[in-house]
Amino acid sequence: MDMKMSDTGFTALMDRFSLTCKSERDMDKLAHIFSYYISDIVEHVLCFGGDILNITGNVLLALWTVEQNQLSDIITLVAKCSLEIQEKFGIYHTREGQDLQLQIGLSAGRISQVIVGDEQRQYLLVIGRNVDDVQLAQRLAQANEIVLSWNCWMLCEQYMFEVEIMKEYEAVKLRDMRITDPFDFDEHFDKCLDYLPHYRTSADTLRTALELDPDSALKQTLRKHIMKNLLKKIDVGQPMEYISEFRTVTMVLVSLEFHQTAWMLHLCHLIQEAASYISRVIEKGGGQLSRIFMFEKGCMFLCVFGFPGDKKPDECAHALESSFSIFNFCWENLAETKLVSISITNGPVFCGMVGAVARHEYTVIGPKVSLVARMITAYPGLVSCDEVTYLRSMLPTYNFKKLPEKMMKNISNPGKMYEYLGHKRCIMFGKRHLVRERNENHPLLDREKELETFRMAQQGCLHQKKGQAILYEGGKGYGKSQLLAEINLLAQKEGHRVLPLKLKEADSKQRFYAIQTLMAIFFEIDTCPAYYRQECLHKQLCEMVEEPLHCLFNDLFFVKFPLSFEVSHMDDLTRQKKIKACFFQVLQEALRETQLIFLIDEAQHMDAASWEFLGTLLSSVPIIMVMTLTPTFTLCGEAQHFLQSPHAMLMPISKLAVNSLLRMACWELGVVSIPQELQIYLLHRCFGNPLYCEVLCQDLLSKDILLFHDLQKVEEENSKWETLSANTTKSTMYSIPPASSEEDLELYVCTVKEDVNLDAVLLPPLLKEIAVIQLDQLSPEEQLLVKCAAVIGHSFHIGLLQHLLPGWGKHKLLRVLRALVDIHVFRWCNKSQELPVEPKLMPFSIEIIGKTKAEKKKSGAGSPLELNEELFLPQPEVLEFGVPLLRAAAWELWPKVQQIALHLKCAWFLQPLACRCGSCQRGDFVPFHRFAICPIKSSRGTFRFCSYRDTGSVLTQVTTDKLQLPLPKDSFQLQEKPSRSREAFASEHCRTEEEFLDQVSRKLAQTSPEKDVLTTKPCHCEEILKLVLWPLTQHCLITGENACAFYYLLEAAAASLDLSDNYMAFFYLRKASSLLGQPSAFSFLKKRKVKICQFQEAAFCRLRSEVCFNMGQITLAKKLARQALHLLKKNFPWTWFGVLFQTFLEKYWHPCSMSQPPDNPDENKKKLAVLQQRVHCLSLLWQLYNLEATASSRRFACLATLMQKNSAEEFANEAQVVSTYVALSQFSQNVGDREQWLHCERMAIQKSSRCWFSREGWLATAQLVQALAYTKLCLGHLDLSIKLGFQAYEISRHLRKPALENLVLSVLFRSAFLKKKFDLCVHVLDSQWALISQGHNILGLACFYSACLDLLLYGKGLRCRPFGECLRFIQYHEHSCILTSQSNVMLGVHSSLAMWFAQDSQWHLFEHHFSKAHQLVRRTNASLFGSHGFVRFLECHMLTSQRVPGAVLMHAPPETQTQVSKYFKEFFSRCVTCPVYHQWVSKLKASVMRCGKREFMSLNNIIRPFDTCLARIWIEGNFLEENKSLEGNVPMQRFDRVADVKENRDEEEIQECKC
Repeated sequence: MDMKMSDTGFTALMDRFSLTCKSERDMDKLAHIFSYYISDIVEHVLCFGGDILNITGNVLLALWTVEQNQLSDIITLVAKCSLEIQEKFGIYHTREGQDLQLQIGLSAGRISQVIVGDEQRQYLLVIGRNVDDVQLAQRLAQANEIVLSWNCWMLCEQYMFEVEIMKEYEAVKLRDMRITDPFDFDEHFDKCLDYLPHYRTSADTLRTALELDPDSALKQTLRKHIMKNLLKKIDVGQPMEYISEFRTVTMVLVSLEFHQTAWMLHLCHLIQEAASYISRVIEKGGGQLSRIFMFEKGCMFLCVFGFPGDKKPDECAHALESSFSIFNFCWENLAETKLVSISITNGPVFCGMVGAVARHEYTVIGPKVSLVARMITAYPGLVSCDEVTYLRSMLPTYNFKKLPEKMMKNISNPGKMYEYLGHKRCIMFGKRHLVRERNENHPLLDREKELETFRMAQQGCLHQKKGQAILYEGGKGYGKSQLLAEINLLAQKEGHRVLPLKLKEADSKQRFYAIQTLMAIFFEIDTCPAYYRQECLHKQLCEMVEEPLHCLFNDLFFVKFPLSFEVSHMDDLTRQKKIKACFFQVLQEALRETQLIFLIDEAQHMDAASWEFLGTLLSSVPIIMVMTLTPTFTLCGEAQHFLQSPHAMLMPISKLAVNSLLRMACWELGVVSIPQELQIYLLHRCFGNPLYCEVLCQDLLSKDILLFHDLQKVEEENSKWETLSANTTKSTMYSIPPASSEEDLELYVCTVKEDVNLDAVLLPPLLKEIAVIQLDQLSPEEQLLVKCAAVIGHSFHIGLLQHLLPGWGKHKLLRVLRALVDIHVFRWCNKSQELPVEPKLMPFSIEIIGKTKAEKKKSGAGSPLELNEELFLPQPEVLEFGVPLLRAAAWELWPKVQQIALHLKCAWFLQPLACRCGSCQRGDFVPFHRFAICPIKSSRGTFRFCSYRDTGSVLTQVTTDKLQLPLPKDSFQLQEKPSRSREAFASEHCRTEEEFLDQVSRKLAQTSPEKDVLTTKPCHCEEILKLVLWPLTQHCLITGENACAFYYLLEAAAASLDLSDNYMAFFYLRKASSLLGQPSAFSFLKKRKVKICQFQEAAFCRLRSEVCFNMGQITLAKKLARQALHLLKKNFPWTWFGVLFQTFLEKYWHPCSMSQPPDNPDENKKKLAVLQQRVHCLSLLWQLYNLEATASSRRFACLATLMQKNSAEEFANEAQVVSTYVALSQFSQNVGDREQWLHCERMAIQKSSRCWFSREGWLATAQLVQALAYTKLCLGHLDLSIKLGFQAYEISRHLRKPALENLVLSVLFRSAFLKKKFDLCVHVLDSQWALISQGHNILGLACFYSACLDLLLYGKGLRCRPFGECLRFIQYHEHSCILTSQSNVMLGVHSSLAMWFAQDSQWHLFEHHFSKAHQLVRRTNASLFGSHGFVRFLECHMLTSQRVPGAVLMHAPPETQTQVSKYFKEFFSRCVTCPVYHQWVSKLKASVMRCGKREFMSLNNIIRPFDTCLARIWIEGNFLEENKSLEGNVPMQRFDRVADVKENRDEEEIQECKC
C-alpha cells in the first residue's frame, strides 16, 4: 500500500522568500517551516504503522507492506490516516502569508525494489505499476484532497467510503469514511496490527528499527546508501543537529525519458549504467549523486556540487562540463532513450536533516531546488543553466547560448537562462589588456621590493644580453594583477613595448594557446577585423619572414595565405619547428628597436607547449617575462623545468601590512578616516589580503551601513547624545593624508550606523565561497571545531570551545587543535604559548558544567571565583583565527536554529565570569550593579530555539531556559564583605605626611613576592573585557536577550572607562542606545524597546556624561550628569540661590541627617550602588565647572565638591574617601585656595591607613602619592617631587591604570624640566609616548606635544619629537571639542608655538598663535598647566614689548606697559598655589618695567630657574645689531648659565617671592 503526499504552496513559498528576504541568510527559515510541517505528518504515518520510503523536496512517499489478502483492511487504515492528516495539517498558515496545502494520492498493489550503484554507493528505487498509479493519483488531487487509484478503489471495502468517481481519469476522490462509532475503528486498528510486524512495541519509539540489535553486516549494507561526506561526520560522532548547514551549492538535475516500449528489466539496466557513469563523472568534479527518482517511463538524477566537505574552486564550471559529458554519454550509449534533459542552478540552500527524530533524511531545500526542476520541463532536450551559474563559471561566452524566457509554475522571476554548448575553440586570441588597470589616485602599497626586483631584471637583461623571467607567486587576492598593472605602466612610460596577457583555466587545455595569443598581440591582429587580419599580418611578416613561409600561420592565426610548395612537403613536426624559428627571428628583429616585455597573469593556466617555447626563448633572446602564479595549482613538468632556469626568479608576494591595508580601505571608501570597529572588522577578515579588503569595502557601501561626514565642517558641541557626529570621535580613527594636495578638496570621514553589528554582517558571496572551500579541505572533526569556534568569536578560550563540543574529551580537543595550529588555521593570542604535549587535567571551569545545581551547592566549587581563576591562568589557553574570512564563513554555515542555541550556550558559560578579576575583588564594573537592578518580568521572554512548538523534530527542538540577569545571590564573597561603620572610620589614627611617605617607601621596597599585592595578583580586567564582556554581549544580542545585552553593555562601557579607553566606552554606549531606541520628545510618550530600572538609567546617563566629558562635549556632559543625579534622587541646583541653599544644607544639615545602613545586606548594597554613582556624578560636575573660569562656575564646582565629600563619607569606604580628598585637594589648588588645598591633602593622608590591603586601596594610594608629587612641584621642592613621581609611576604601572600613569609622567616631566634634567625629560617623554601613541587620548597627546615643544625651546638641542610633527598635531586637532575645552593646556601650546616662530622671525605665524593665546588666558586657572601656560604667555609679551616691531603685528598690536602690568598682577593673584614660577615671573616683570634696553641686558646675569630662548632671540636679533660695540663684551655662555632652584627652600621663602 503506497501513499504519496505533496504540499502545493511550498514552491510558491520558496519563491516568495527569494523575492522578499533581505538576505540569503533568511532563507534557511524554509528548512524550519518545512521540517516543522513534515515532522508531524511523518509521526502520524508512523503511528498508523506505515514507513517513510523517502522525503524529497516537498514530496513524501510512505509504504505499508502486507499480504494480498490483507490489503482491504490496510486500505481502510491508510484512508483513515490520510483523512486525519488532511484534517490536522491540510492547511498550514505561515507567517510569510503563503499557505501550505496537502495533496494525497493512494494506491495499492505490488511494487518492486531495485538497488542500483556499485560497491561504494547504492540507491534504492521502487518501481512497478503501483508506483505509477500513486504518482498519477497524487497529481490528480487538488489542494486538501485525497485521490485513490482505480486499483486501490477496486481492492478496498467500498461501502465504508464516501467518494466521487473521476471516470475520465479512472480514479476516485475520497470524501469521508462511514465510521460512526470511534470504537469500531479502534477494533479495526487492533486487527491491522497483526498484519504489521514492524509496528512499534513501546510508546517511547515510533520505529522498531531504532531498537534493532547491532549487526555489522547490516550496518555495512546500510552505509552504502548514505553519502560519503555524511558518513564521515557520523563516524566521528557528530550529533545530527550539528550536521545541517546553510551554504551555496550547484545542483545538476539529469532527466532521462525512455520509450514506452522499453522492458522494465532493460530499463533497470539502463538506469544502472547511467547511475554508474553519472556518479563517476560528477565525483571527478567534486560533486555527488544525491538521489534517483523514478517516474513513468523515466528517471531523474539529482547531483549536487558543494555539499559539506566537497566544496571545490570553479564549481560551476565543473558542473557544466560534467553535465555536457553526461548529456553526450546518455544520447550515445543508452538505447531506448527518448529524451535527455539537464538543468543546472547555483544558489543558497539548506543542506541537512528534515523530518522527525524517529525518521529524518538528509536533503537540500531552497528556491534553486524548485527552479532546477522547473527548468527540466521548460527546456527539454538541452543542457540549460541559470544566469548565476553562467556568470560564476567564468567560461567564455561563446560556449553559451541565451534561451528564450518561459513561464514556470509558482516561480515569478526565474531570470535569464542559457544553453551550454560545450567547450569550443573560437577564433580569438585572448585579451590584449590585463583585467586590472592602474589607478592613478591609489598608489601601489607595500610592493617596493617586488618593483625593485623588476628593475634589477631590466638591468640584468640590458647588461648580460640574456632573457630574464620574474614569477611573482601569491595567493588569490594578494594583488598580483595590480602589480602587473603597475609594471605595465612603468614599462610604457620608459618606452618599452609590453605584451600583456590574462589566462584562464580553460586555456590550459588548448595547445600553444598562450604563445598564439601573445604573438597575435605582437602582430597587432588580435583586435583588427577578420577581413583585415591577413593583410595586417602580411605587412608585419613581409620584411622578416620569407613569403613562401607565410602559410605556416594559417591555422595559428586563422588566415588563408596560399599554400607554398616548400610548406606542403613539411610534416607536422617540421612545421612546428619552423613556426618557432620564425617567431624567434621576428622577436629578435623587434628587440633591435625597443625592449620587449611579456606580462602573463595567472601563468599557472598556461599550456605545456607554451611553457616549453618560453623556456627556449628565455635562453636565446634577451626578453623580459613577468608572470604571476597561484601556489595552490600544480604546475606541469615544462613549467617546473622553466622555473629551474638560471634566468628565472620566483618571488613570493607577501600580504599587506596593517597600516597599508587600512590606507587601502580609506581609499576604497573615499575617506581619510575610519572608526576603530571598522578597522577591527577589516583586519579580522582580510589578514592583509587587498582583494578581500576591496570586496568588503564595496559590500559595505552597497549595504548602506556607513555614514559619511564632512571633515572640514567646524566641530560644535552637541546638545543631544543621539546627534553626536563623527567629529566627536574622529580623533580616535585611523587617518591617512589626502591623496591630492588641492586646498578645496572635500575630505570625509565615515562611521558605522548605530544599529549595525559588524560581526553579524554577512560575507559577500565571492569571499564566502573562498572561505568555504578552505573549510572543506579540513577533516570533519576539524570542520566541526572551526564551526564551533566561529560561534564564540575571533578569539576563544579552550574551555568554552570544549563546552560547545558534545562528547569531546580534552585529549581529543588538544589533538585536533594542534593539527589546526600546525596548518595556521588557529594561532595563539600570545605567541609564546604552545599546546601542551600531554593533555592536562580538565580545568575546573569545565568540570562543573555537567554538575547539577544541587551538586554545585553541595561542593561549593561552582562559584565564579574558581571559574575566573581558571579562565585567566598565567598562561591562558586562548587562541584566535589565523586564516582570513574563515570565522565569518563558518559562522554563516550554521542554520539559525543551531546558531542561536550555540550562542545561548556560550552566554550561559560566560555569564559567571562577567565581573572584575580576582585582584580587583571580583565586583561589578558598575559598582554593585547586580544589587541595584530590579526584576523586570516583561523584559525577558522565554528563549526558544525557534518559534515553532516542540514536535520532536531534529530542527525544532525547544528549550524553556532563559538567560537571566545576574542576581544578588550570584555575588562574590569578597564583595559582600561589610564595610566599616562611620564611627570606626572616623576614629582611625591620624598620620603625618612623613609617616605616610615612609610607609609607601617600605611597601615598594619589600622583596617578598608572596606579600606583594601588586605583583602576585596582576589585574586581568582588560582580558575579561575582551574575552568575556564583549563576547557575552554579542551572544545576548544574537539570541535576542536585549535586557541582558544592555546590562553587559553598561558593564563593558564602565570597564573601558576604567581602562582609559574612551572610544570603546562610547562604542558600547551607542550600542546600548540603539537597544533602547530613540527617545520621544515628550516624556509621557517615552517608551523604551528594552525595559530597564531607574538605577540602570542613571548609570547609563552617568557613563554617557563621562564619555562626553572626555570628548569635550561639556554642555551635554553637564546635562547628563544632572539627569543621572536626578534619577539617583539627588538634585543639583540650577541657580545661584539654589547653590547657596544647597551649600547650607550640605554643610550643616547633611552630617546630622545621615542614616544608619539598613540591616538587610542586599538593601545596603543597593544604597551603596546609588552612593557610588552619586560620587561619580558629582566628581564629573566639579571637573566640568572647573573648566570655566567664571565666578558662577566656581560656585557650582565648590558645591559639587562638598556634595561629593559628604556622599563619599556616607559611603564609608576608605579608598573612596581618600580618592575624594585627593580630588578636592586638586580642585582647591586649581582655584587658588591654598589653605583648603593643603587641608584636603592632610585629610587624605590621615584616611589612608587602611589602603594597603586591596587593589582599590593601592589605587587610592597611587593617586595620593601623585597628588603629593604635584604639590611638591607646585611648591618648588623638585627633588622630592621627582622621587614621589617615580613611586607613583611604579604603583600605577603595576595597577595598569593608563590615565593615572600618563598624569604621573606629565608631573614627572615638569619636575625634571624645571630641575634642568633634560636627559630624564627625554626618558619620561619616551615612556609617555609608548603609553599614549597606540591609544585615542587626544588630551594626553596634546600634553605630550606641549612638553616636546618645551624641550625643543629650552632643552639645549635635545628633542623627543620633531617640531613639524608637533605642529601638524595641533593644526589637525586644535578645533576639536576635546582641546577647545582645555584652555590651560592650549594656552601653553599656542604660547610655545608663538615663541618658536618668533625665534625663526616668522612673525605672521607668531601673531597667529599669540592671538589665540591672548584669547585663552582669561579662561585658565591656577593649575600647573594653567600656570605654565600663563608663564609662556608672559614671555611672549616680553617679545612683543622689546623685540617685535609694531608694524609686524597687524591684528594684535603690542599692548601698553600698563596692560602688560595687569597680566603680571593677575598672574600673582590667580596662581597663588603655584609658587614654583613666581621667582621667574618676578624677573620677567622687572625686565618689562625697565625702560632701557641696556638695562634689560643686565637681566641676563640674574639667576633664573631655567634657560629660555628669549636670551637667544634678544642677543641674536635687533638688539645685537643695534649694539655692535657690546657684542664682544657679552659672551654667549652667560646666557646659557642656569642656576637650580634650591629644593630645601621652605614655604616662607617661596612666599617672599610673590612680589
